[in-house]
Amino acid sequence: MIRVGLIGIGFMGWIHTLAYRRSDQAKLVAFASGDPKKRSGDWRGIQGNFGPPGEQISVEGLQVFESLDQMVRSPDIDVIDICLPPHLHAPAAVLAMEHGKDVFIEKPLALSASECQRVQEVSHKTGKLALVAHVLPYMGPFQLATEIARSGKYGKPIGGYFKRVISDPTWIPDFYDPDKVGGPLVDLHVHDLHWIQLLFGKPRGVHAVGRMQGNVAKYVHVLYDFGAPDIAVSSSSGVIDGPGRPFTHAFELHLEDATLHFDFAAFSDAAETMPLKIVTRDGQVIRPELPAADDIDAFKAEIEDVAQSVTSRVPAPRLDLQHAAGAVELALKIQSQLAANH
Repeated sequence: MIRVGLIGIGFMGWIHTLAYRRSDQAKLVAFASGDPKKRSGDWRGIQGNFGPPGEQISVEGLQVFESLDQMVRSPDIDVIDICLPPHLHAPAAVLAMEHGKDVFIEKPLALSASECQRVQEVSHKTGKLALVAHVLPYMGPFQLATEIARSGKYGKPIGGYFKRVISDPTWIPDFYDPDKVGGPLVDLHVHDLHWIQLLFGKPRGVHAVGRMQGNVAKYVHVLYDFGAPDIAVSSSSGVIDGPGRPFTHAFELHLEDATLHFDFAAFSDAAETMPLKIVTRDGQVIRPELPAADDIDAFKAEIEDVAQSVTSRVPAPRLDLQHAAGAVELALKIQSQLAANH
């Protein structure tokens, strides 16, 4: 059982807390907050776009700190779970690793390529693991699609289309600030950029068109160049000014002998799903039945990968630092290209 200290008592910190309650491989033993109300266990003001709202928690048996600087000095913590605002991810990870702790960092890893590199350098220097919480490949249809692609049952991945679109997230302060949250590419599309790398490797180039809001991309269409003529990959992501559809994501993954398709959209009056289907070369339409799961189960699976990684000292592929850094670098490359065209 690994012992975890949590920093960042907001929406994602609350979701991680719920996942730790279900895990038998990782235990939340401490948290840090500069807010005395939260240190007392009053997390009732926490809300997000999925999962239950925050509640009054019991702090009995937990070490409670005012700061990360205090928490990293505790000898009773193995891993620091970082759910701070995005611009604080890299500095917190560096501080924790320099104090001998492995780190589990909510996405995005950082807001700049130089910060990503700094985390990689400190991880290498200290021998501490830096694991990044890209939860998408732990979610039902995405997890099964990843497993099918890796199994080779229907041949290798040769292309696909990936979509992730939201309405304006007014509940996220500074969403369009490149120095605080990063905007739609770094905070949202980074999920797909990470998954695309897991499936196809890192592309050598991108071609992007879309719209800007200030200094960040608001909505983009992207074509990816993998240096192989038979691999055709594209994506669409960003913000559409239509609050009646606050969220949608979808994919069509092309393998040599099958196509995998999934589409989900949340509307203001209902949610609509086209469940995962496997359409094979010989004409079959296979509709796999996924295990029953709720919003927290993917985070539980992610945390169990953290525990196994820390125990074995081998990072789980879905938490790999290189892929997380590559996702940020791709987001910034797309954004830079888009800005140059405006």
